[in-house]
Amino acid sequence: MTINHCRSEQLRCAEQFHDAGARLGMNDWFCEEFLMKQEMLKAPFPWFGGKSRVADLVWDRFGDVPNYVEPFAGSLAVLLGRPTPARTETVNDLDCYLANFWRAIKDNPSTTAAWADWPVNEADLEARHQWLVDQGDSIKAQIKKDPEYCDFRIAGWWVWGLCQWIGDGWCVQRGDGNQPGQLPHLGTAGMGIKRRLPHLGDAGRGINRKLPHLGDAGRGEAIQEYFAALSARLHRVRVACGEWDRVLGESVTFGQGVTGVFLDPPYDSNEHSVTYSADSNVSGDVRQWAIENGDNGELRIALCGYEGEHAMPDSWECIAWKAHGGYGSQSDGKGRANSGRERIWFSPHCLRLQWSLWS
Repeated sequence: MTINHCRSEQLRCAEQFHDAGARLGMNDWFCEEFLMKQEMLKAPFPWFGGKSRVADLVWDRFGDVPNYVEPFAGSLAVLLGRPTPARTETVNDLDCYLANFWRAIKDNPSTTAAWADWPVNEADLEARHQWLVDQGDSIKAQIKKDPEYCDFRIAGWWVWGLCQWIGDGWCVQRGDGNQPGQLPHLGTAGMGIKRRLPHLGDAGRGINRKLPHLGDAGRGEAIQEYFAALSARLHRVRVACGEWDRVLGESVTFGQGVTGVFLDPPYDSNEHSVTYSADSNVSGDVRQWAIENGDNGELRIALCGYEGEHAMPDSWECIAWKAHGGYGSQSDGKGRANSGRERIWFSPHCLRLQWSLWS
C-alpha cells in the first residue's frame, strides 16, 4: 500500500459516503494501516549524524520521485525510510569499508552475516581492527576498479567491530601506525552486533522497533534474517564509492526524471572534528552545488546542516529539527548543544504539503 493509494482511497470513501468528516476519519485509519504494513529497516550499526528521525519529513517533500540520489550514504537512514516502493536509487560514500558493506549485504547477506556473527572479545577487536586497517588501500583500489566487487569477511568484521567500538576511529590508521587500545562497548549485555538488531516477529508481522531477545539458540539466524531483509530492499540500489559529486551529473540525476537529492555532507569543520577529505571545504562546495541547481524543476533537493551554516536563497524552505545528539549528548560536549541546531533546507521545487499522513 502506497501513500498515493491511501489518499485516493480516502477521497473515494469521502465522496461515497457524502460526508466531509469521512475525509479526516479515513486519513487517520489509512495512516495507521500504512504504518502497520510497512517494514521499516535500519542499518545494523551506529552511525554519527544519521537522519532516521527526519526520513518521513524528507519523503513528504520529495514525494514518490522516480529517481533518488544520496551522495553521502552513511547509514542510508533516509533511503531505508522510504514509505513507497523503491524505484531508481543511487547511493555513494567515500568510505570504502561502508560501500563494501552495503555491496556485500546486497550480494550475499547470509555469508556476510556469518562473518559478522562473533562474540564480543577485546583481543579480537584490536586484532581485527589492525587487520582491517591494513586492507584499506587494497579494498579501496578494488572497490573503485570493479563496481560489483565486495569482500564478505571485511564487511562482516567491519560491522561486527563498529557495533563494539566506542566513538570514532574504527578502521582509521593513526599517523604513527600504532593503533590505540579500545575497550569494547559493554553496555547492552555484551551483545555486540545483536544489540543493533530489532525484534524479528513471526511471518507477516514485519520488523518491530525493539531490541531482540536472543537466547542461546537462534542468534546467527536472527542476523541472517535481518541482513536478508536489507538485501531485498537494496537489491536494485546502485552503490558507488568516491567523491560526492560523481553521482550528481545529469545522467545520474534529472536525466532519469524528477530526482530527489538528499545532501547530508559532513558539517562545517568548525563545528566538529569529523573530516571528509584533505584540503576540501565539503560543506561549502555542497551548498554551492545546491544553490546552483535549486531552480531546476526536475530536482528536489534537501540540504542538511546546522543553524547558520548555510545562507540559502529565500525561495528555499528551512525546517528545524532535534537530533539525538550521539555520544556527545552523554556529556556537556558539542553533541548535546548541536542536537538542537539541526536544519534541513528544501529547494523551491520540493512539495509543500498542507497535510501529511505522518502528522
